[in-house]
Amino acid sequence: MTYCIAMRLDAGLVFLSDSRTNAGIDQVSTFRKMTVYENLGSRVIVLMSSGNLSITQAVQQILAEQAATQANNIWTASTMHEVAALVGTAVRTVFERDARMFKEFGIDFNAAIIVGGQIKGETCRLFQVYSAGNFIESVNQSCYFLIGESKYGKPIVDRVVNRHTSLDEAAKCALISMDSTLRSNVSVGLPLDLLVYEADSLAVTRFVTIDENNQYFRMIRESWAKKIREVFQQIDDPVWHGTDSHSVDGSPAAARSEPVRVKPPANIVSADEAQTASRQTLAQQNPLIDPR
Repeated sequence: MTYCIAMRLDAGLVFLSDSRTNAGIDQVSTFRKMTVYENLGSRVIVLMSSGNLSITQAVQQILAEQAATQANNIWTASTMHEVAALVGTAVRTVFERDARMFKEFGIDFNAAIIVGGQIKGETCRLFQVYSAGNFIESVNQSCYFLIGESKYGKPIVDRVVNRHTSLDEAAKCALISMDSTLRSNVSVGLPLDLLVYEADSLAVTRFVTIDENNQYFRMIRESWAKKIREVFQQIDDPVWHGTDSHSVDGSPAAARSEPVRVKPPANIVSADEAQTASRQTLAQQNPLIDPR
């Protein structure tokens, strides 16, 4: 599996991917999920992929063949929308070739690709391409895409990132999001590829591969865990049967909530009833015993 995140901001683009493709008790494989197409002064295009590795590798091979044989390719496309369409067409080509055989072997045709970047003459754009070859574009109200094991890292991104977020803050948020995923899912793993693209630069100027020895990422992991514990400890414990702001029910006793209860069958005797019956039996046997 994998986890990739991409953000489209006013200041540029942020891309982060892990490199784990398989995880098990006795097997861990890695493959870099980020590919960069850079022509200085003309375009910077970034692809990140998740899903079946044979599918995503085949898509990249088709894109490479198009560049060598066709006039319209990823290096000559005039817009990022056209690039996304080329990637989608490549996905459909792989589907037409392999999907029937996949089905016979019980394998899902599963692939997700993020493609983003900037071509001279237009603004930064970001797309997500699905297994069917269709795609959507990031908009101002939803300025990021996540693919792969996204459920663990999504909450922090939802709370922090918007189109006005700075590149450095977005990169920090992406790394925290990745750390949350690494801690919760063994199918996502180091090393990471982080690329930060400044709008209109038309060049890759900030890129790093992060492993377990990267000091900044180690600081992120330690600081984030520490701050979460500190904030957690500062939040008041719930107060039961109260009426103030710390009360978990927040209502008078007469209006307290009740759970949906299932009544026991008629032949089931409650513990209280059983105890009362036992006392009565003992009292009958020994008049000196108080049945209460």
